[in-house]
Amino acid sequence: YYFLATAIMHDIRLFYCLTMGLVAAILVSLMVQYYTGIDQKPVKSIAEGGLRGVATNLIYGFSWGMESAVPMIILVAIVNVAAFYVMGGGLHGVLGIAAATLGLSVMKGIIMAADAFGPIADNASGIAEMSGLGADVRRSGDVLDAAGNITKAITKGYSMSTALMTSVVILFAYLLSAAKLAGIAHEHMAAFATLRGTELTMDVAQMVRYLSLAHPLNIAALMIGATVPFLFSSQAMKAVGRTAFRLVDEVRRQFREIPGLLQGEAIPEYSRCVDIGTSHALKEMVAPTLIGVIFPLTVGFVMGPWALAFYLIGVKVIGATLAIFMFNAGGAWDNAKKYVEDGHFGGKGSEAHKAGVIGDTFGDPLKDTAGPSLHILIKLQNILAITLLPLFYHYHIPWE
Repeated sequence: YYFLATAIMHDIRLFYCLTMGLVAAILVSLMVQYYTGIDQKPVKSIAEGGLRGVATNLIYGFSWGMESAVPMIILVAIVNVAAFYVMGGGLHGVLGIAAATLGLSVMKGIIMAADAFGPIADNASGIAEMSGLGADVRRSGDVLDAAGNITKAITKGYSMSTALMTSVVILFAYLLSAAKLAGIAHEHMAAFATLRGTELTMDVAQMVRYLSLAHPLNIAALMIGATVPFLFSSQAMKAVGRTAFRLVDEVRRQFREIPGLLQGEAIPEYSRCVDIGTSHALKEMVAPTLIGVIFPLTVGFVMGPWALAFYLIGVKVIGATLAIFMFNAGGAWDNAKKYVEDGHFGGKGSEAHKAGVIGDTFGDPLKDTAGPSLHILIKLQNILAITLLPLFYHYHIPWE
């Protein structure tokens, strides 16, 4: 990348921006490891909270999950601003943010391998337990499973950081495309990034009016965008709950109708549970998907393309913050349970373990369903908005 920046692009600043993205990826991994690591303070405090009951276990998990979102979002913000000004601001600054995003993405191969390790270790641990293998084998499986929880959380944090950085670049592309449709001169488009050194021409004044935060339509769009990740997450969580209800009913049916199953003398109908889980997973994703499509379409056609930009900002910021909270809290709850199972705070069967099991069960939909799916929501809305931008521009309701 140094060679590309110097020999081909003839600008060493691009290499600096790319390096900032690479460093950010490493820092994100270290942050996630701190908040979800089985030997770290957050997980230990959550496990200890289980000694006082389920409520304190959940409260500690929520508090650490919320805190974990702060340094990661601030880090992404710092990288964005630093890359922008390293390249000198304006449109060159946008190129700097794109270079930092590229630097954040260069670890994708390692991240994909780490992401694959988590499910492999989890399934290996489950197979060891179902097969009735020795305690040493199961303990080794639990250690690998705990490590897998950390790697999964790291990859999710990395994915969200990448999605947030990418969405910022797409936002600038969206604004520049909208300016082109509005007939704003190319030399004045840099005013989208900064007004420094730009004369207040008619084009620039028009852009300032379009992107004014004091405009009621823009404020309303920003508020709507901030609420969409919550609505999307609620539908994803409800989908998990409804599917779980159906699976519990099926398990109870098999216990009632299959002789000897409760005593371990018969084989359960595994395929039936797999069919229920698969079919409901597909059906229950219809509502969240519609939310991700209908809202940007409605805002784009009703409020206009400029208000849609503010809507996208709301979705980006709140969606990323909520997702980081979810998968870090879920990973911490999971490892807090494993920490107790290792013999701490009474070990298996203790009050702390019972609270840990409930916390882990509650955290699974957060870290495995709602949190990761917010990545898709952010990317989907950005791509949908910039793809349909000409339609929004020509056919939106004219408020002025």
